[in-house]
Amino acid sequence: MIERTSPPCTIDDMMYAPTLHVVENPAELASFAADFVVERARTAVAERGCFVVALAGGGTPKPVYEQLAHAERVAAIDWERVHVFFGDERCVPPADEQSNFRMAREALLEHVPLPEVNIHRMLGEVDPEVAAVTCEQQLKQLFRCERPAIDLVLLGIGGDGHTASLFPGTAAVRERERLVVAQYVDKLASWRVTFTPVLLDAAHEVLFLAEGAGKASVIREILEGTYRPDVLPSQRVQPRAGRVHWLLDRAAAGGLRETLPRVGR
Repeated sequence: MIERTSPPCTIDDMMYAPTLHVVENPAELASFAADFVVERARTAVAERGCFVVALAGGGTPKPVYEQLAHAERVAAIDWERVHVFFGDERCVPPADEQSNFRMAREALLEHVPLPEVNIHRMLGEVDPEVAAVTCEQQLKQLFRCERPAIDLVLLGIGGDGHTASLFPGTAAVRERERLVVAQYVDKLASWRVTFTPVLLDAAHEVLFLAEGAGKASVIREILEGTYRPDVLPSQRVQPRAGRVHWLLDRAAAGGLRETLPRVGR
């Protein structure tokens, strides 16, 4: 594994220096990410009494969840003190094969002793605006504050630079008040419910996951290109008091310049 801290760049009058972790292949990525979650869960429970995590949908996170469901990792987490949210959701019923909740349930949630009441899914089967408001209310009630600080948010990367359901050119990317919004995505001709940058920027830690050579070009644009959040919404995720990590396999990191020495194998 290789680790480095990318050179800081000034964005919105703040210093943004994500930590980059590069592993050899998707299998190592899944294992690393699962161990990362376990470590953060144990730390959060020890320091704050509970661990609040937001899960991502998509193909890359699924093996991570399957790794988390392994017996040794299940035993390492106090699941009674874990609360699970979702960074975004397609507006479909929870049993639909497109549902992020269904994927996470089948890969992880039904295999761990997590209280049902601690699973806060986005209600993809109801009106999108109702689903967004409900999720925001659940977050505020759990944290008892207006700006919840989630312990760890897992995020994927789309080939167009989107993350969660923050798509290029959409109003959700520019949201400055609400924590969760309903967003119609023209290119997909469908509704999504998504965390906004307001909520993502309050997180203690964010872990981006990406694999494969097909993501190399957009990752280079996001991490080393000009700041254009309307074009590359992933750039908009900048926790003000937290940390951002990028976990890539070697193929996904292939477009990055060797601007800093890398350590590890």
